[in-house]
Amino acid sequence: MTRADVIVVGGGPAGSTAATMLARKGWSVLLFEKERFPRDHIGESLLPASLPILEELGALDAVRAEGFLDKYGATMVWGAGRETWSWYFRETNRTHPSAFQVWRPRFDQILLENAARHGVDVREGHRVLEVEPLSPLTEAPAGRDIRVRYAGPDGVANEATAGFVVDASGQEGLIGRRLGLREADEHFRNLAVYAYFEGCQRLPSPDETNILIESFENGWLWLIPLQSGWMSVGAVVDHQFGSEGIRSAGAEAFLRAQIAAAPNAARMLRDATLVKGPNVLRDWSYSSRDVVGARWVLAGDAACFIDPLFSTGVHLALSAGVLAAAYVTTALKDPGMAVPAAAVYKDLYYSQYHLFRQLAGLFYSTNRSIDSYFWEARRIIGDESLAPRSAFIRAVAGQPPKGYERAVLERGEAPEGLVSGLRALVSDRAERRERFDAALAKPGPGVTALHSAVPVLAAAVSIDHRPVLADGEFEWGEVLVSEGRPEGTAVSGFVARLVELADGRRNVAAIAAAMAELAGASPAAVTGNVLSAIGVLYAEGAIERLAGIDD
Repeated sequence: MTRADVIVVGGGPAGSTAATMLARKGWSVLLFEKERFPRDHIGESLLPASLPILEELGALDAVRAEGFLDKYGATMVWGAGRETWSWYFRETNRTHPSAFQVWRPRFDQILLENAARHGVDVREGHRVLEVEPLSPLTEAPAGRDIRVRYAGPDGVANEATAGFVVDASGQEGLIGRRLGLREADEHFRNLAVYAYFEGCQRLPSPDETNILIESFENGWLWLIPLQSGWMSVGAVVDHQFGSEGIRSAGAEAFLRAQIAAAPNAARMLRDATLVKGPNVLRDWSYSSRDVVGARWVLAGDAACFIDPLFSTGVHLALSAGVLAAAYVTTALKDPGMAVPAAAVYKDLYYSQYHLFRQLAGLFYSTNRSIDSYFWEARRIIGDESLAPRSAFIRAVAGQPPKGYERAVLERGEAPEGLVSGLRALVSDRAERRERFDAALAKPGPGVTALHSAVPVLAAAVSIDHRPVLADGEFEWGEVLVSEGRPEGTAVSGFVARLVELADGRRNVAAIAAAMAELAGASPAAVTGNVLSAIGVLYAEGAIERLAGIDD
């Protein structure tokens, strides 16, 4: 019987990422993939936020060398009118102003080959049949292994054991389906029909490698140019409408009818030839009631899937792979941390998922480019899925943009107060930073006027002691919790002590003196760092006001 420290089920982006990160931590990793790569898969349009993860995996150079098209942004027919408009990554991401339009069969193969180079025992053509025992995580996992029954290329069933199993089996969802964890998202009852065409026109320069997202009467279309000269084309429509149309006319005729209803897509595909497909995706948006159990964890599409409007699928998979590997490493090294680290894994994973879900709901609800049953129904859905609104505004304002979220918010007709609230919050942060800098430069008692100011924390701000992600695993640390980020933001011990000292009575000078005493240093040695930390906390709203400056 084969044994490994960790068995990973599935060799897609989530599985190969988790396997690579685990192998780099020194664990023996066995990966079972039912297909032989390259294998077909949809989801070609990447985001800049994924590039740092690819770099961490050691796969970015190989991805670049493949010659995939550079993606600089997105072109849309979405919002208040029928004209195309474009958004560019450079507007919010100076470090990575572009991403890639990849051919997924080859992209996924690069990641899987990278896992093998890092020492992962990759076994393609091996289907996992069963994982047991499967039980919830209520205490530190017992010492016994988890068993995996699988069939190799010869069809003969075998068994392997491991200390942990990462389920990255994609929409098949091996463990989630077995335990009944999966829950369909009724707000996104859509399906997609997609195919590949050659001989297509591209968007005019400088947008020729952009993804085109065009809303039309029955939904929206994506057009993604690929390095081969092909174009990935997909129609996202209501589940019932699509099922009935496909059953009546067939998938190809149905897809062509949707293309014909979208003027820009129809023009770009006028002389194109269908070369592959069409395919239908019916299992759309869903999540799982739990993503961690006793010696098992779900990652990628095995855990959740969200509407592809933002091209977030690969990014969520890569992020989940990193987080899953960190969780498994932690649980194997220190079983006593398994339960608290599991809660943090779920919070971190679903904070991304729920943000993208709310943004997708908002985008559907704000589109006024066309009137139809599809869009009217989703306007109602969008309004219902945006509570509490204040927390959502803070989350969006504080989130480094992964795509073109804020641009689309301003193009559509958002619920009353949402865009104005977002603008006000962003403006308030800028004004608070300016006010702080002005006070820092103003002479007063001591070095600056700020020394006599009293920091007053916002009501929802606190410091929590919980596992935090550090160097590929979780360790105990300090987390700053606020209204906009209930999942918390990891902070240094220095910042945590500062927040605890900001009791609404001590002024900045007194806080600096107390911090110096804790550090065994002189006040002068720590004052600069105290002022710097207070400036950030004040600008972000964790410090609600500086009494003496704001009064």
